[in-house]
Amino acid sequence: MSWSPSVERRRIGQFGVEVRLGHPLLDDYLRFVAARCRPNTVLAAGFDLKVFFTFIGKDPLEVRMADVLDFIADQRAPRRGNVVRLEDGESGLSARTVRRRLATLSGLFGYLVARGALPANPVPAGITTRTRGGPGGRRGTAAPLIRTPYTLPRLLSPPEAIALLAVLRTARDTAMVEAMLLGGLRRCEVLGLRLEDVHLADQRLFIACGKGGHERIVPVAGRFFTTLATYLDAERPAEADVDAVFVVLKGPRRGQPLSSAGLDEIVRGAKARAGLSRLTCHMLRHTCLTRLREAGMALEAVQAQAGHRSIESTRIYLHLSNGWLAQEYYQAIGALEDDLTSRTGGVEPVGSLS
Repeated sequence: MSWSPSVERRRIGQFGVEVRLGHPLLDDYLRFVAARCRPNTVLAAGFDLKVFFTFIGKDPLEVRMADVLDFIADQRAPRRGNVVRLEDGESGLSARTVRRRLATLSGLFGYLVARGALPANPVPAGITTRTRGGPGGRRGTAAPLIRTPYTLPRLLSPPEAIALLAVLRTARDTAMVEAMLLGGLRRCEVLGLRLEDVHLADQRLFIACGKGGHERIVPVAGRFFTTLATYLDAERPAEADVDAVFVVLKGPRRGQPLSSAGLDEIVRGAKARAGLSRLTCHMLRHTCLTRLREAGMALEAVQAQAGHRSIESTRIYLHLSNGWLAQEYYQAIGALEDDLTSRTGGVEPVGSLS
């Protein structure tokens, strides 16, 4: 391979980004992605392609299905000896990460096929497991290349949330955490807030940078707006000439919009000071939406607050809610116990129902 994949990115405006890998076909594809997707998606696609072509060591037009299968095996191999993650029982990279990288590759080669540069997409949709006869002849059924385990996200307990808020050093940092912990905002939505998006009188936020470019208006607790007002009055640099709400407070980038890496660094520092074993921006969002459901908020309302396009994405908070399953179970099992008691003449049955 005559080129070495290297991710280069350049900020465009306040929130845009241009990503390049140094290969004309890949750069054309990344421009295509940038025209359709959010900046974080473009950055993820650029990194995924860099990882793949660094491993394969081939030109995009030379990639075959066997290369993709070899890449999957490499990604799923243990990274540190035979260490297995406790949260999902997997070794190697998580199935979700590998699946996302395969989706990026499939998008790239589908683009090259559409341009006429390749005859077929080398990324298989699945593995054929069986064939069967039918009116139209023999048909194959396929299993996914990567099976993604269903795992529940982690949450912060109330004492952990209190400890986290206590160690935040600035009103800016506290406001960002409260936007996720009390409003259920995503990291990109917090960083994408503009001054004009803050509706202080109504205590609502206009989310213009939602996932997939979808917009929504969400209420947030008054505590967040009080903290935000403190930040805007006392901490936000007067010389900041951008409309982003959250900006860098010191250093050479003072007054410029805060980056994702900057927010992640703030969260990591707070995690260490609070003595938490694990903390991410998405954990704060999950905690908020779960507590809302536990407090009796309708699932459709939680969906609207979260900005989910499908109610299926919101149903996970039913399982995270401590009381929902137990309440539903005991209500149903009570009727079953009453029925068994009446059929046995008032004597409680002993042993297995089977």
